[in-house]
Amino acid sequence: MTYYLIPVFVLAGLIAVFGVLVFLGRFRKGRYLRPLIETASKVPLIKRWFQKVSTAALERQNPELASAMRKLQRIGPTIDPQKAQAALSQLSATERRAYMEAIEEQGAMPEPANRQMRRMQQKMQAGPSRPSGGGQRKRKKR
Repeated sequence: MTYYLIPVFVLAGLIAVFGVLVFLGRFRKGRYLRPLIETASKVPLIKRWFQKVSTAALERQNPELASAMRKLQRIGPTIDPQKAQAALSQLSATERRAYMEAIEEQGAMPEPANRQMRRMQQKMQAGPSRPSGGGQRKRKKR
């Protein structure tokens, strides 16, 4: 007779765990849920599941950024500024713009090492520039 109640207890336990996770996620903006998620993400199966879920959410929310992240993940981590610049040059203009906006939003934009890097960073943030040459001629001052 008690064997019939085992599925009921298992289901009640799963509902209780799910309820606690929802409560922790909403209480103080998930402050207490983050350590639990970080600990759970050390398990490879759960880590892959979290990555799939976050990628799917990102693709729904911002497809350009998701495409840029996929391309940059294939390249791997880049520490060298020249390699990072080469990786960014492989992105399309919309992907680059979405990636730069995401970096600025997170506040993870690194400080440029020198003037040249600072100018390159400003140029990338400004977006496409006007084509040079072929425009109006400058008048000579007399």
